[in-house]
Amino acid sequence: MKGKPRIVVIGSLVFDFVAQAARLPRKGETVLGETFGMFPGGKGANQAVQAGRLGAEVYMVGRVGDDFLADRLLASLAESGVATEFVRRDPALKTASCCIHVDQDGNNSIIVVPQANLACSPEDVDRAGDVLRSADILLCQLEIPLTTVAYAIARAAQGGVPAILNPAPAQQVPASLLSQVSILTPNETEAELVSGIARTTDAGLVDDAWPRRATQTMRTLGPPTVVLTLGERGAYLATGSIQQQIPAYPVPAVDTTAAGDAFNGALAVALAEGRQMRDAVAFANAAGALATTRAGAQPSLAWRPELEALMQRQPI
Repeated sequence: MKGKPRIVVIGSLVFDFVAQAARLPRKGETVLGETFGMFPGGKGANQAVQAGRLGAEVYMVGRVGDDFLADRLLASLAESGVATEFVRRDPALKTASCCIHVDQDGNNSIIVVPQANLACSPEDVDRAGDVLRSADILLCQLEIPLTTVAYAIARAAQGGVPAILNPAPAQQVPASLLSQVSILTPNETEAELVSGIARTTDAGLVDDAWPRRATQTMRTLGPPTVVLTLGERGAYLATGSIQQQIPAYPVPAVDTTAAGDAFNGALAVALAEGRQMRDAVAFANAAGALATTRAGAQPSLAWRPELEALMQRQPI
């Protein structure tokens, strides 16, 4: 393997404000909370931080405002070894933020104010053109404008750089974009939307064959590889020659926030290091599992030694 793998992440940066109470307030009601936390987040930034903590050379591309939330988000990236020179501070906009209310059963209500994320543009992608052309992997999500994601993936395809698309949050993705994606990594909700195939039968029963049917359908849309994340059940890998569910690492879960981002960041690192797909998915499963053992988004993301320790303790 040559030096550190180079990964470019183009996506969102969001600052999370999280309040926990016994129950969620009803309309017009105020309830007393029990805990409050402020955490750097955003799918793009989370995935970049995970890749950085696992030892890759990572470049984050995106936009923030010129405010104290941006300072904290950029500091969190830097603390995890992520280069931030291509994160543009936009003085005309505010940094994206998210208000999350969580009850004692883990139910939540969320308001996201995307602000600067919606200004992330093809111009921002072009500013990072040199590192994108030399990257081992491009990693994208859907919390910035779809036109920017499509532009970035097209640029990567032109340069022969494999692109991972995590189609989150769930939304319709144009066939023209999917046709240039190397690896698609939906969760179950996203896979239902992309594939058009429901997880349950007309009688409301769970369709055990759904992962195979959904991933096969998504592969016909363009991506040669689909990795369907299944939470505590692991992930389902579909390629031209493999149809296999790869089990999760059982851990005591506390908070599933950012588990999917941990998975995607780790998958990018494993593939950039030259691992085979099965091994890369197992590596990503370990990162996703560890992210559920701690609260918050980026604070939950694992460093390389603890991920390798988990894999050694629980060989899959």
